[in-house]
Amino acid sequence: MSTSDPFDGTLAGGRRPALVLIDLMRAYFTEGSPLLLPSRDCLDSAARVLAAARRHGVPVVHTRVAYGPDGADGGLFLRKVPALRMLLDGGGPLGELMPEVAPADGEQVVVKQYPSAFFATPLASSLRARGVDTVVLAGVSTSGCVRASTLDALQHGFVPLVVREAVGDRTPETQEANLFDIQAKCGEVVGEAAALRYLAEER
Repeated sequence: MSTSDPFDGTLAGGRRPALVLIDLMRAYFTEGSPLLLPSRDCLDSAARVLAAARRHGVPVVHTRVAYGPDGADGGLFLRKVPALRMLLDGGGPLGELMPEVAPADGEQVVVKQYPSAFFATPLASSLRARGVDTVVLAGVSTSGCVRASTLDALQHGFVPLVVREAVGDRTPETQEANLFDIQAKCGEVVGEAAALRYLAEER
């Protein structure tokens, strides 16, 4: 019987990456919000990764969460996470993307209602239309939308690279446990420095 680690496989980034910034909205960085994260460090890292992607001509996609006025499009997810009701009718200021990572002209913004950036959105088809083979992922939260998007990226045939410093969660324990499982089962967790080098590669 083999004693090798059953979760020791690795995935290498391909030749056509895109950066996907997940839900970096004011709701996660505004005092008094029930979704407030304990640190802005992931936002700062995501802004550096975004700047590198733009500098090297890598396509960028932003996602945000928004619901209709009655929340019917949120289904059971809104019942399970009632704090998301703050994003009904677009969410007002809390539903806006942070200025540090605000979309530039021509960058796609995907509006979603569930954790995965791929579920019931045009993300997969738009990435394929650009010939993308790898998604570099940053954003929040690691245990929710980042993890769900990483798994769906894999299932759609895109290599997922999650930037460790550019994702955040509500506790260090939650963050580390989910990064551990992402690395074991559905993606590659890479440091910011490695992500910046990858985005700068000649293509």
